[in-house]
Amino acid sequence: MQTGSAQRWWLPALIFAVVVALDQLAKLWILANLGPVPLMKVIPIIDDWLRIVYWRNTGVAFGLFQNNSELFTAVALLITAGAIYAYARHLPNEKLLVQVSMGLILGGAIGNVIDRVRLGYVVDFMQVGWWPIFNLADSAITVGASLLGVYLLFAPDEEPASTPDPHDDHLLSELLTPEPAPSATRPERTPPPPEQAGS
Repeated sequence: MQTGSAQRWWLPALIFAVVVALDQLAKLWILANLGPVPLMKVIPIIDDWLRIVYWRNTGVAFGLFQNNSELFTAVALLITAGAIYAYARHLPNEKLLVQVSMGLILGGAIGNVIDRVRLGYVVDFMQVGWWPIFNLADSAITVGASLLGVYLLFAPDEEPASTPDPHDDHLLSELLTPEPAPSATRPERTPPPPEQAGS
């Protein structure tokens, strides 16, 4: 599905804003009710399968590579800038799925960057089964990247432009080539009759 040029930017921006707002509101609630002590606190939702957890993450998504918050802040900003450039110049940004994917990816990335700048770590608060603890921003990045990957792998190739008819080219050439103006010819002047000798 294709969309207009204005929607190529306002739809990702809208999704970006919604993701950042929901992510930050959820983290504020977690900090107010479970934090900010450094120990992990747990609220069971569905036994041990789904739990609300407060966890300080100084690494990347899902708690990997801890104690590198400043480095990952810079990396996240560089990746965000690269994603915006790729969306503007290289990705098929007229496609609705690409727009949604980019809004999710950028919203998730900036949601976690806000945590790193404001707190020095990312607030993670969801745990499903054995999966590492994550947050809404991580989920948005994962879903957005997955949708974009699926689209780029399985999207049909664009139809090639039709070959122009040579007859149409000939007609177009005739229309664009002006005919030479007829040259103005002067009428031949008839010489006057010779004067007759006087008788």
